[in-house]
Amino acid sequence: MRAKSARHWLNRSRGFAESAFALAKREIALLSVLLLATGSIWLFVAIADEVVEGEADALDRMALLALRSPADIKDPLGPPWLEEAALEITALGSFAVLGLIVLAALVWLLLLRKAGAAVLVAISVGGGVLLSSLLKSSFGRARPDLVPHADVVHTLSFPSGHAMSAAVVYLTLGALLARAQEHRRLKIYLITVAVILTLLIGVSRVYLGVHWPSDVLAGWCVGSAWALLCWAVALWLQRRGNDAAPSA
Repeated sequence: MRAKSARHWLNRSRGFAESAFALAKREIALLSVLLLATGSIWLFVAIADEVVEGEADALDRMALLALRSPADIKDPLGPPWLEEAALEITALGSFAVLGLIVLAALVWLLLLRKAGAAVLVAISVGGGVLLSSLLKSSFGRARPDLVPHADVVHTLSFPSGHAMSAAVVYLTLGALLARAQEHRRLKIYLITVAVILTLLIGVSRVYLGVHWPSDVLAGWCVGSAWALLCWAVALWLQRRGNDAAPSA
């Protein structure tokens, strides 16, 4: 009897310790996400202040010209195929392509009966698009006129909508897919792919001459911050036992 009782209390203690560890792990994850979001917002505010004051103009012009041939600023650096590749990469951040990717992701999640994850994606992307439009109209920065545009553009410049939308969509979906994986290597791989896609799309906007570098940096910052804040809300709901958690 004593041995059985001891095993019973040992199992209960072990279960309590595992529950406490899991709770602490969720708390640390939530705190880390909030800290990253705060840092991204702080960077965006700092960049926006430089842009409004005109202190970013010199670096913007220098960086944009550095990607052009010294003999002809109409010609981006590199062979012709590089410009074609940049156009194809930048299309990955377009409204049409991102819209199709998000639609496919939503249908996939609904087929898996993951309504909470689908709501997370819809709110993250929809809110990000609205936020991008509000920020562009608030700052009202014109597109670069220093070099010819190698891509068609219709909207204002700051922050970059491609960079921001790519950060929101690819980081949100990357984190969602990574969460569904058991192996750490797969998680790291999925997050890395999402980050690389976001970076390449932003760089392509500067290479094509349709954005100042500060536009892209600001887009990355505010897009990442928005995605992280949405993820933090989902983690908080999960902690409270709500099914709107980011599970896939």
